Amino acid sequence: MQMKKIGIIVAMEKEAELVKSLIENVKVVTFGPFKFIEGLMYGKNVVLGISGIGKVNAAIGILEMINHYSPDCIINTGAAGGLDHSIKVTDVVVGTSIVYHDVYCGPQCEYGQVQGFPTYYKVNKDLLNKALSLKLDFNIVPGLISTGDKFITKGQDLESIKKNFPETLAVDMESASMAQVCYIYNIPFMSFRIISDTPWANDDNLSQYFDFYKDAPEESFKVIRNLISIL
Repeated sequence: MQMKKIGIIVAMEKEAELVKSLIENVKVVTFGPFKFIEGLMYGKNVVLGISGIGKVNAAIGILEMINHYSPDCIINTGAAGGLDHSIKVTDVVVGTSIVYHDVYCGPQCEYGQVQGFPTYYKVNKDLLNKALSLKLDFNIVPGLISTGDKFITKGQDLESIKKNFPETLAVDMESASMAQVCYIYNIPFMSFRIISDTPWANDDNLSQYFDFYKDAPEESFKVIRNLISIL
């Protein structure tokens, strides 16, 4: 796959700042409320977008990137909650597939399925294989990412997700809606998420999440640079 333009998209400004520090020849462009950062990473043309938090913002933000930049692929990154006992903070979960954990369109559909669309969005195999080939000082784990418009804490929400999608490794608020837009527009897509908190193990994972941004992410977000280097 020959990449002329690689899209990178995150939800939050603080995530964008960490990725921006890895980009050379930075140029900032705005389209309406959306900011894009153009530049080079390992000599590759990249554009970094900031969508905002949640499924609606994610879908609009990634569509703005597609319309203005026509990237050859789009990579989503950022923080996520770890939903499996095998996953710890700073692990990187690479989505092999992505699902909505908060969608139900009635008995004619599977739980998690938007009517007329797949229940599970499969990520691009070439991008997935390259991400899994990286040799870094992080655990890079393939598995299911589940998406919904909720910050998940220990309790009923967590139990519901694990009941419906027991193979879930990470939970976030954007990946599935981005995957759906890329499915519609036939854009190769992948999402990999750095684990910021583990609600299954921690009664106060919101504090754990904020502590993550104080201590861990600068090194963690360098994973994106290593991936871009082999695309």
